[in-house]
Amino acid sequence: MKKIIILLVITFLSFSVNSQDISEQSIKSEVSSATIFLNSAQITREKKVELKKGIQLIKFVGLSPFIDKKSIQIKAKNIEIRAVNFQKNYLSKNKKSTELITLETKFTDLINEIDLENIALLTTQEEIRFFKENRAIKGNQTLTVNALKEASIFYGTQMKSLNTKELKIKNKLKKLQIEKSLLAKQIEDLNSKRNFATGEIFIKVSSSSNKVVDFQLIYNVSNVSWYPSYDVRVSDINSPLIIVYKANVKQNSKVDWKNVKLQFSSANPSTSIKVGEIIPYFLGYDSRPPNYKNTVDEVSGYVNDLKGSLPGVSINVKGTTIGTETDFDGRYSIKIPDNKSILVFSYLGYKKEERTIYGSSLNVTMEEEGEVLDEVIVTARGIKREKKALGYSAYKKNKEKDANYSIPTEEIINQTSVSFKLVEPYSIRSSNKDYVVSMKTYQSNGKYTYYTVPRIEESAFLVASLKDWERFNLLEGEASIYFEDTFVGTTLIDTRFTKKDLDISLGVDKNITVKRTKSKDFTAKQFIGNKKEETSLWDIEIKNNKKQSIKMIVIDQIPISTREEINITLDKSFNGQLDNKTGKVKWNKTIDSKNIEKIQLKYTIRYPKNKNLVID
Repeated sequence: MKKIIILLVITFLSFSVNSQDISEQSIKSEVSSATIFLNSAQITREKKVELKKGIQLIKFVGLSPFIDKKSIQIKAKNIEIRAVNFQKNYLSKNKKSTELITLETKFTDLINEIDLENIALLTTQEEIRFFKENRAIKGNQTLTVNALKEASIFYGTQMKSLNTKELKIKNKLKKLQIEKSLLAKQIEDLNSKRNFATGEIFIKVSSSSNKVVDFQLIYNVSNVSWYPSYDVRVSDINSPLIIVYKANVKQNSKVDWKNVKLQFSSANPSTSIKVGEIIPYFLGYDSRPPNYKNTVDEVSGYVNDLKGSLPGVSINVKGTTIGTETDFDGRYSIKIPDNKSILVFSYLGYKKEERTIYGSSLNVTMEEEGEVLDEVIVTARGIKREKKALGYSAYKKNKEKDANYSIPTEEIINQTSVSFKLVEPYSIRSSNKDYVVSMKTYQSNGKYTYYTVPRIEESAFLVASLKDWERFNLLEGEASIYFEDTFVGTTLIDTRFTKKDLDISLGVDKNITVKRTKSKDFTAKQFIGNKKEETSLWDIEIKNNKKQSIKMIVIDQIPISTREEINITLDKSFNGQLDNKTGKVKWNKTIDSKNIEKIQLKYTIRYPKNKNLVID
């Protein structure tokens, strides 16, 4: 039924054109500029078109099939735009690139070579079998010792030669199969497993005279996105902090962008090194201490379809700008911020998948989606006419830039978003590959402080606090941390809940040791009347093995009572800060080089002696 409707619409358009004797011309154009949003892009095309007097039909061809029909805008000068239609041309699909044709030819030759090697292997194995089956010397002749010796040498030499030949063939086949697998994945990446239709925009115009008109097409397109990531570098705690702001771009609109004015916008039209957080410990008869082992801050897994692994699948933490993609083997890992529990998996030609995070491992099998045939021709909305002429801009040609090429950018602050505009034109081919563009490099004099939460992990984390972080217009995203010229791991830059200072964890410093032990000598249990009293003493020892003194914040906790008959008191020797609402205790220490700092946390719990509590 859908196909019949399509034919009726197309027939009506053709009849309308022929009945009024309207001329039609097909126009090829190039993308002149693109603003990439977090999950789509706004494309601008500019083209000079010669118009004749009267009504005529202009067809812009070779466009992306993923155009949002509602977003189409046409801008032109001194002409009347009567109608705009968008269609997908299934008869004129995207042509194969020269690179794809070359790879497919190479793949066919490789298959033939593998077939020949398999034939050679079978032949060699047959020869080996023949020699083994006929190694017994038959006949009535009397054999001399020399004859037996010669026969043995002959058999041994032949078998050695055949076995060596078999091994060489198997090794070659192994290499050819690996090459075949790599080549197949590369071909898969270029054609994205499917041959998509091309998009076409029809514009019915009326001109009062023969003229050359500057046309500007503006529309949104899907299957284009970007997400931020960062490199954070610190030479030492006396040096400034360097942040490299990077855009990870996915451009799979099925149209190559050549020398395009590119802009990244934060708008959206449509081994852990994270410092642990104390969880309030509410003490009751049926309660237990907080469990810090089940906190998931990173998820990894494997993404495939029914045919095998899927490289280049986009993965985002829902509700954030944090993202990544699967590698060549379909594997991924991604940092998870607090209070987020859903991952979104998207891949061209497949249904979008959302998965709830229940653990540190999450594998996904994606399902292909079928072609939608009822969107061949639609009417665009929101067409605008401008009184002023739009000048035609000619951009100088430049070489297609490498994926990691660093480009100067201009930062644009809008009312509700921030944009980074590349100063020079940029080229991005349509593919499943992730292009990485280093947009900005910032330098800040961060305040460096060491943190340790030994109840969770006996490690010292170095944290840089930035007071002026708002001026960088950072979005939440993963950051690769480099400290003292060494890669130490990845963390999250999460700006969603930051109020005053932005804290960036720079990882664990191995030159500082932390130990937390329970002192049995001071742990006591006694009965006083109808009450039971338990005392706990924890010793925390921190050794600074660095050449300079450090500032250290030590975090621990005491339980919080949920009943009046349960009373919790800190020992008088306590010299830290207590948050009565959460039970969080904190010490601020300055530890000199090669010195050891000792801290004691002692508290007493009194409760009815006929009750039992799980305290530590």
